[in-house]
Amino acid sequence: MTTLADAPPSVRNRRLSRPVAFAAIAAIFVTFSAASAAPSPLYVVYQHLWSFSATTLTAVFAVYVVGLIGSLLVLGALSDHIGRRPVLAAAIALEAVSLVLFLTAGDVGILLAARLIQGIATGAAMTTLGAALVDLNPPHAPGRAGLINGLAPVAGLAVGALGTGVLVQYAPSPTHFIWALLLAGMVLAGIVVARIPETSARRPGAAASLAPRLGVPPRLRGDLFALVPIIVASWAIGGLYLSLGPSVAAGVFGIGSHLVGGLVVTLLCGTGALTSFLLRNVPTKRVLLLAGSLLTVGAAISVTGLELGSALLAAIGTVISGVGFGASSLASFGTLAVLAAPHERGELFAVALVIAYVAFSVPAVIAGFAATSAGLHDTALVYGLVVAVLGAAALVAQQMRKRVTA
Repeated sequence: MTTLADAPPSVRNRRLSRPVAFAAIAAIFVTFSAASAAPSPLYVVYQHLWSFSATTLTAVFAVYVVGLIGSLLVLGALSDHIGRRPVLAAAIALEAVSLVLFLTAGDVGILLAARLIQGIATGAAMTTLGAALVDLNPPHAPGRAGLINGLAPVAGLAVGALGTGVLVQYAPSPTHFIWALLLAGMVLAGIVVARIPETSARRPGAAASLAPRLGVPPRLRGDLFALVPIIVASWAIGGLYLSLGPSVAAGVFGIGSHLVGGLVVTLLCGTGALTSFLLRNVPTKRVLLLAGSLLTVGAAISVTGLELGSALLAAIGTVISGVGFGASSLASFGTLAVLAAPHERGELFAVALVIAYVAFSVPAVIAGFAATSAGLHDTALVYGLVVAVLGAAALVAQQMRKRVTA
């Protein structure tokens, strides 16, 4: 096999250094995540323009998740066989196609196609980006890749939602400008990926890896299963805010500002991103305990604010939940980052992300359909109570795991 080390000096010199490549991969990770959150504040605008129901809105959310989970199942381990760069290049090209569709969308059909393609691109990108970060992790900071793997998706969601909210509220052509900016970002990402070093050696089995499956090496199963309850609890609340958050702000609390619609998501995800950074040196077991506790408390306070009609109380609950969300992301993905061997990373991150996005999507899709018949208020109320129960279950699971390993 020909490696970068065997290439002529002129080719090697065009490659980015490993520290620069690490930073570039982190930035691309945030960009993909931001693009995935960008439609959230725009859903209300699209509903107004094209007069579609909450059920249709849920379908738009659902096709994204179908594409993403399908991509994780089929493509999750591909970069372990053919290398990180080819998979990233293909994901960026596919994301660019989806952004062009968003940019030119004139009806719900194009919007559905754009979201489906975006889901496929995001699924392919996220597992590969996560694995590449671990590959490029600087030796002097062994936990940095785990930190960025936990931080980047949550930070991207916050940036994408808030940035879109600002542009929808104040910029011209709100349904076009954000997509043009993101498309420019993807073009830049493509240029960067062409220059990063390849970090995963080619090995046989690429075609076989495309068969949809979820595989976890036996030695890692106990650690992964112990993380499932907290991953489910945190990503379930993320799904609520990204799918229905702006609609709840407008329909339940009467807040019509698109900026506030984006801020609803950012309160959760931005707080989560900041928490991931601030807790980066705290022992994982303590972070997991904090995550479960605050997800439970935050969901309970948000439900109380919803029931009392207090936007302030609901916002306080959202911030507390955001701390739990960030702590969960840091602890779970940080743990996985240090457990897997290089040839296991793509597949292990695919499994973890499938769990996360099933939790993120299935309850949100059910809630979207329920909102049509039961109303936003009652749907959000029940959803919040379920998340509080899930957070409590995560605490119990961690205690049981502690006893088993003691």
